[in-house]
Formats: sequence, structure tokens, C-alpha cells
Amino acid sequence: MVAAVVIAAWLAAALLAGLAGVFVAPPGAPSIALGLAAGLPPLLVLAAAVFSSRVRAWIRGLDLRFLTLLQAWRVAGFAILALYAAAELPARFALPAGIGDMLIGFSAPLTALYLTGNSKRWQRPGYIGWTLLGIVDLVLAVSLGVTTPTGMEPMSVIPMSLIPTFGVPLTLVLHVMCLVNLTGKVDSPAAVVDPAAARTAVA
Repeated sequence: MVAAVVIAAWLAAALLAGLAGVFVAPPGAPSIALGLAAGLPPLLVLAAAVFSSRVRAWIRGLDLRFLTLLQAWRVAGFAILALYAAAELPARFALPAGIGDMLIGFSAPLTALYLTGNSKRWQRPGYIGWTLLGIVDLVLAVSLGVTTPTGMEPMSVIPMSLIPTFGVPLTLVLHVMCLVNLTGKVDSPAAVVDPAAARTAVA
């Protein structure tokens, strides 16, 4: 319940700030406000997970498969590609951001189905690799968006500004939560060696 209220307030703040033109930068200048809006929330969640055992316990109690499925929304990256096709966004930003998002979005259900378990040795490395790929895609998209000198105006105003100011940081937060959740998983029963049984076997 608290998480839902926080997310709703976050969305409202991003919407109001976008309507007020907070994220619009002078021509040729990077939008520092966009970068901060995208980067600060996941850093705060990471810090909370590192320093608060209560936060870690809450995250580890969530369903990893559900958290992973939430990444499927990133198929909306087609909107970025549509703006590129309409010559509204530069290729330097739109192609890696749009294609990367769609790849992660389409692969999220398969990842949730096949890589969130703990019964096979390859599942955890595979899941971590997919998660890191998703994080790199988002960090690259934000970096290109902030440093691209011209043509980024559509991403600074409503409705598209909600992607870098709400969608991207929320997705990064989810990735961080997934990694924290994964650290709380114990080895599968088949991989755990019972010390008593081991002593008996040696005897």
C-alpha cells in the first residue's frame, strides 16, 4: 500500500513538473533536470537496500517473477522508434534506446518463466546477465539523451517526458530490487549438502 502511494505521488510529481516545463533545457544545452530525475531514485533505493535490513527484507519478500514481468512494459520503446521514423528524434538516441527497450520488454516474460527459478545452475547467472543488460540499456539511453545536443525536445515535454522522469527510473528501481531479491535466494535443495549426512558418508 505504501509503495503504491509513493509510486502514485512520484508519477504525479513527474507529470506536474513536465507540464511546468521543468525539464526543458536551453537550445544546445543538456537537460540536467532530466538526468537527475532518471538517476536519483534508483540510487536512493540502492542506498536504502544497502543500509537498511528492513528494506532488504521487504524486497526479498516480493515475488521475483512478478518483478521481472513488470519489465515487459518496455515494449513501449516502439514510441521512441516511431518518433525517430517521423524525424522527431535523432538516431543517436532513438535507435539504441528504442531497440534496447523493446528487446528487454519482449524477453521479460521468457526471463520470468525460465530464469527466475533456482533449480538449475545456469538460471542465476542467466538472470543476472539479463538484468545487467537491462540496466546498461537504460543508463546508455539516459546518457545519450542528456548528451545529445539537438533534437531531444520531445523527450522534455509531456507526454514523452514521463519516460525519462518516471518510466526509466522506476524500471531501474525494479532492476535494483530484482538483484536485491536474488541475493536473498538460498541454493536449491539439490545443491545443498547436509553436514550431518556428509559426516555420515565420510564415516
